[in-house]
Amino acid sequence: MGNVASTIRGGVVVAVLLLGTPGTAQPVRSSSAFESAPNDPRAITVKATGDGQTDDSTAIQQALDAAAAKPGGGIVFLPAGRHRITRTLYIWPGVRLFGVGRTRPVLLLAPKTPGFQQGVGSMVFFAGNNPRGTTLDNWGNPIKGAPVVPVPPPTSVPFDASIADANSGTFYSALSNVDFEIGEGNPAATGVRQHTAQHTYLAHIDFRLGSALAGIYQVGNIGMNLRFFGGRYGILAEKTSPAWQYTLLDATFDGQRDAAIREHEARLTLVNTVIRNTPVGIDIDRGYGESLWGSDVRFENVSEAGVVISNENSVLTQIGFANALATNTPVFARFRDSGRTVEGRGQRYRVAEFTYGLTVAGLNQPGTYQTRITAAAIARLPKRRDPAIRALPPVSAWVDVRTLGVKGDNSADDTSAIQRAIDRHRVLYFPAGFYRVTNTLKLRPDSVLIGLHPGMTQIGLPDDLPDYRGVGSPKAMIESAKGGDAIVSGFGLSTGGINPRATAMLWRAGERSLVDDVKFQGGHGTTLADGSRFEPYNANHTADADVRKRWDGQFASLWVTDGGGGTFNGLWTPNTYANAGLYVSDTSTPGYVYEMSAEHHVRAEIVLDRVRNWQFFAPQTEEEAGESRNAIALEVRNARNILFANFHGYRVTRSIQPASAAVKLYGSTDIRFRNVHVNAESGFATCDAAGCGTYLRASKFPYANAITDVTRGGDVREREFAVLDITDATTATPATSSIAPVSELADGFYSIGGGAVDAGGKLYFIDRHHQRIHRWSESERLSVIADAPLDAVNLAVDASGTLMVLSSDGPEGTVYAIDPDKPNAVRTIVPTAVTGRSQARVALPGSVWNNGEFRDQYDPTRDHFTTLAEMFARDVAVPKPREYVSPNGSLVLPAYRVWQQGPANQLGWRFSDSLDTYGWVTGRVGDRIHIANASENRTYTGLLGPGGAVRDLKPFAPRGGESVATGSDGRVYVANGHVFVYDAAGREIGRIDVPDRPLQLLFGGEDRRTLYILTHHALYAARP
Repeated sequence: MGNVASTIRGGVVVAVLLLGTPGTAQPVRSSSAFESAPNDPRAITVKATGDGQTDDSTAIQQALDAAAAKPGGGIVFLPAGRHRITRTLYIWPGVRLFGVGRTRPVLLLAPKTPGFQQGVGSMVFFAGNNPRGTTLDNWGNPIKGAPVVPVPPPTSVPFDASIADANSGTFYSALSNVDFEIGEGNPAATGVRQHTAQHTYLAHIDFRLGSALAGIYQVGNIGMNLRFFGGRYGILAEKTSPAWQYTLLDATFDGQRDAAIREHEARLTLVNTVIRNTPVGIDIDRGYGESLWGSDVRFENVSEAGVVISNENSVLTQIGFANALATNTPVFARFRDSGRTVEGRGQRYRVAEFTYGLTVAGLNQPGTYQTRITAAAIARLPKRRDPAIRALPPVSAWVDVRTLGVKGDNSADDTSAIQRAIDRHRVLYFPAGFYRVTNTLKLRPDSVLIGLHPGMTQIGLPDDLPDYRGVGSPKAMIESAKGGDAIVSGFGLSTGGINPRATAMLWRAGERSLVDDVKFQGGHGTTLADGSRFEPYNANHTADADVRKRWDGQFASLWVTDGGGGTFNGLWTPNTYANAGLYVSDTSTPGYVYEMSAEHHVRAEIVLDRVRNWQFFAPQTEEEAGESRNAIALEVRNARNILFANFHGYRVTRSIQPASAAVKLYGSTDIRFRNVHVNAESGFATCDAAGCGTYLRASKFPYANAITDVTRGGDVREREFAVLDITDATTATPATSSIAPVSELADGFYSIGGGAVDAGGKLYFIDRHHQRIHRWSESERLSVIADAPLDAVNLAVDASGTLMVLSSDGPEGTVYAIDPDKPNAVRTIVPTAVTGRSQARVALPGSVWNNGEFRDQYDPTRDHFTTLAEMFARDVAVPKPREYVSPNGSLVLPAYRVWQQGPANQLGWRFSDSLDTYGWVTGRVGDRIHIANASENRTYTGLLGPGGAVRDLKPFAPRGGESVATGSDGRVYVANGHVFVYDAAGREIGRIDVPDRPLQLLFGGEDRRTLYILTHHALYAARP
């Protein structure tokens, strides 16, 4: 006989039937999160039959289309019922679908529904364009003249080439409180394709999958209170469309045939997740790394391995768990490539911490690969922890603010009406609308403020309010009571651009409080009352178009202080006018931050000052080219007991200025970093006159270091690593293992690169910002040979000493030739068809970034994901059809396709492999050369062919960063934070330590044995 137990998962009471045999729990229907529909005039209610027999596809899609037709998107309510569908449903950008009723509505795929037997078929598809066929860019704005979707995903049923996948500009879409049920005979079926960006989520969903492929294929942003029963996989995923983290909270997987989760590069962050009755918990695909972090993960009856780790010799493989529990899981971790295993500790055990990956022992030191585990047997499993995300009160308790005199019409001053409502009612619901206030709204200790769409439900300040002018202390728009358990969920908060004392939210509530699904408006993704997107820039992205609106002219958007804490989930804070997205000060109350996107500030994205006991899970930061040139991702001052897990610090590829470090620490200790990813690469998919394609871009200006500890005087140059602890014992020990001394030749540059060496060993290089071409030799020292305003980017030198210069000027870029002694005689080179000149040297990028973004890499016929190595080999093997030939025919530059982003005259906004690299490598056709795949952080050798094609690729070294150079003795030198030295067979034999991060390496000098090392600001040399 069984019994029924109740628990709370993700804020919803769930009943689970417990059978007598261990490990055979059967699903009972979860209770509805919305037992009735809130009264919202803008919302659209689906008019469907819901009898489980009638095809409701058209009725549901019509409602989704109608919501998308409203400016800015909208809300759709799906009533309870069993809604049979026969084709893919499209959730358009900005549309949120909520199930409503005493029971959750179910989307039902009947047995053997046509179209779901082969390949991959999606029942629900989050789209990146709207029902009128307009394709949206990465900011969610319509692309002019783009009638064709460049890479239509193959998972729609029936296939529709006009539907674009969700992308990094797909905001606000969501699906909540709707279950899925897939009948037998649909082996290719998946419930949801969710390849979305900020303020999108799946929540309160049960997937009953039967023999289906997966509940979710392709993930984005956040999943909460999801339960997966059966199926081959619960989740099958590649990287998210913006390439940042996916966070899964309060989830359950039960009874998957192959693995609960199969994925790679999703930067999977798990909190309070149960995986049971399956062979493998998390299966990371062959050939791929992954940044996986799990807190409070339970493995129950997982027969083969809790986690299968692939690509174990890659810096991109970063695996960590804290407080994991296991029963009947004999192997906690298995390494796919080596076959090595990490065994459990008996039938039941607790893993206090497990980490694998590049482990950094201290400041100024490179990392080493380590496996660390602290585990012990336990007598019994404790009960499951409380949900990460609290429940909202039932809809029956919500009081509609419009019934209390609040207008929300973007015109009336609603301050007094809202404040009266707060004072008199605990739970308030704000229907979609724009609520103008002119003074601080003060919450009760137990206040609950609920909206359902941060883009279309906004509370905001008009500009230039008297109480927010001038110099003074921060003044909040919303202020919580001290120590309470208040909730604010589902809003956009706007403080305008001319209110210098404003902070959108001053939070002093306690550990049980919750701020959830809140967008701090004022930057990218801001929706205005008319549904249009706000543009925060003037024509050249150097300031706001309104000179009265000053970037970095307000206090932080979210300020947690005075003992404040709590849970902060799914927040997006890109307000360029604020001095930080999140500022936490003067508190030891625990704080838990899940999937926060803090972006586009002038100085710092997240600041902690005098803070203890906070944990950040999947914090993502982004620095824009205009406003964030000098910004850092995290500034931590006088803090202790802080965890940053799965941190992603990103500078956009458009950046044109160097930056020293993503994280700066001052006077802090017990700061734990787990899984750090600091980068500046991206991609874009589009169609133009030359056809459709994907464009992969690598910026030359990621953060030079991941971390600088200002107090201790040391750095961490590794930008990809799994473990670093900053403790009282941490010191900034100078690196001492250099195999050759390094001398500084010249400094004071803005950022140099694009170097080349002539036949006599003289070095030429570019300081692009100052549009100067320099020359260096031992006899002549440093000189300026050209300063023409031609935006020189990269150089090569032909056999006669003529410089071939690549400029980003022009739609395809431009190549011109100059004599170093007569630099003003500029000869433009026109590309011509490749002829395969056997004696000419070919110059090609020394480092290429290629990661297959935008195309699904899963081949269901082979059950195989195309690996990064396979994509790299495929793409570099394709010869370029045209080339630029030097005046004497001794050197050719393959003509790489150039892609333009933004205004035609915008410096640095053209991209190609040849423009993006720090410098070129050269060889003759048939030579074996070295080339780095930056997306793998790995160096390869290959045979050089005509048109810059590289074939017969072979892995050479596990590091492959900014540059690679080969010495006359056959040794190979790789710039990757330091200079790593390998013998001809690829064995590491030493390291050259450089005072700054090395960017380009070249051998020159009269005997060609001087290693020139270019950094952003200085030129160095070594004689290895």
